[in-house]
Amino acid sequence: MGRALGAGPEHRHPPGSGGAAGTGMGKAPGTTWSRFPSQWPQAATLLRVLARASLRMPRGQRKRKAEGTELPGVSRRKKEEEEAVQEARQRAAPSVREFKYNKKRVRLVSQGSDLKENARCILYWMSRDQRLQDNWAFLYAQRLALKQELPLHVCFCLVPKFLDATIRHYGFMLRGLQEVAEECAELNIPFHLLLGYAKDVLPVFVVEHGVGGLVTDFCPLRLSRQWVEDVRERLPEDVPFAQVDAHNIVPCWVTSPKQEYSARTIRGKIHAQLTEFLTEFPPVIRHPYPPSCPAEPIAWEACYSSLQVDRTVKEVEWATPGTTAGLAVLQSFITERLKSFSSHRNDPNKAALSNLSPWFHFGQVSTQRAILEVQKHRDKYKESVDAFVEEAVVRRELAENFCYYNENYDSVQGAYDWAQTTLKLHAKDKRPFLYKLQELEQGATHDPLWNAAQLQMVREGKMHGFLRMYWAKKILEWTRSPEEALQFAIYLNDRYELDGRDPNGYVGCLWSICGIHDQGWAERAIFGKIRYMNYAGCKRKFDVGQFERRYAPPTCSQ
Repeated sequence: MGRALGAGPEHRHPPGSGGAAGTGMGKAPGTTWSRFPSQWPQAATLLRVLARASLRMPRGQRKRKAEGTELPGVSRRKKEEEEAVQEARQRAAPSVREFKYNKKRVRLVSQGSDLKENARCILYWMSRDQRLQDNWAFLYAQRLALKQELPLHVCFCLVPKFLDATIRHYGFMLRGLQEVAEECAELNIPFHLLLGYAKDVLPVFVVEHGVGGLVTDFCPLRLSRQWVEDVRERLPEDVPFAQVDAHNIVPCWVTSPKQEYSARTIRGKIHAQLTEFLTEFPPVIRHPYPPSCPAEPIAWEACYSSLQVDRTVKEVEWATPGTTAGLAVLQSFITERLKSFSSHRNDPNKAALSNLSPWFHFGQVSTQRAILEVQKHRDKYKESVDAFVEEAVVRRELAENFCYYNENYDSVQGAYDWAQTTLKLHAKDKRPFLYKLQELEQGATHDPLWNAAQLQMVREGKMHGFLRMYWAKKILEWTRSPEEALQFAIYLNDRYELDGRDPNGYVGCLWSICGIHDQGWAERAIFGKIRYMNYAGCKRKFDVGQFERRYAPPTCSQ
């Protein structure tokens, strides 16, 4: 018997099985995904030549800036909260080696499971879950390395362009990765930033470093699944490859073997398994087996400058990237906003939301950590805690389920038959207004509430959740066809929202425009049986004028 990587036979997905290593991945409508520009390889040379540089505001500077503005009591409370989380991890187990790790989180992508003989290290390919602690994939990789008494390496493959992501998204991601790299160095785990598509750079790295086993995280979207398949095809046959769902509390493939119809049909399946999967995390520890060769220094600023992305969509000031900042937002939610989450979360004028979606999207904060911390306050804020669990667990993992089992997750073809039929019947209905994409993008419609919501998204990278529904439904009403409406909504969401290009975003657009996870309603023009929302309904729910004034378009005098 050789040394096995981990997942049992029931979790293996041979090529063509329809799992994450399955084939048939298409290209998202309206997107481009070209090979590297000719100048991109030059960036790699530049990174090797330049000394280690930080991004515009390095982590240390951010920390000092925050410390300089925080009140002593706030700073002390934050330190106490961080220590409490660290103590909780230590109580779970001294390290992941002593922890009873649930193997259902893991599935084998490669054919073989035996670790390579004479291996020099284990490698974690970080992709979606960009954090060190509270990361089941990272923990599984360290578990393998500790059991085999091998060094542990981490790599991230940075592509120069990704769908409609802009410098707003790349900047947030890179600053978070810089924090990851610094934490890895403190834990004796080399972090490697590889420039290029994983299929081109990762197999070469595996061979050069004598990697004995490869572990990665999970994403249900087409491009991410294609990356996993591409790497699997190019890996040496004697290097086993495992995938861990570190993003969902209940692993996507465990929750259900099929596409679920609605929250009603998946809710019970999730709650029935929360007891098993909603556990405390053990800590990622300082790795006791030093690497034979250190990671090359990373010139972060040069990497940032060489990206081939749109820089006109500016980075936002309200959201500081990285796990440290994200956990601080979580704690501020618990202490300041959780009490009103249940009653005021649908009022865009109230500060009641968690605001955690950017950190969830980039995997800088674990949703499971958020739920563990929020649930501590259930006795005091039962309705708010239950509502948060419904949104952050049930609805979010429903979106993961949809994108995993429906490859048309960003197309009208992905809608239910009843919805496709009703939209087709009303496709030729006369629209009261017709807007071009540029007019929508600039918030230049006749509707001041819609304009304000669009401008909030453009300026802040985050639109209030209730208004995102109204926003998308109006795009259906003001464009030439459901197909065009969905294309425009996804483009704008992915271009401006910090949490764009996410299962939640795709399902949100399809819920609003195509009735996914919803039911048929009274038939009306344009919408057919798709749920309708209007300005008057919003006025009954909150002070529309207050929100419009807050995000009014700039005037000449301004």
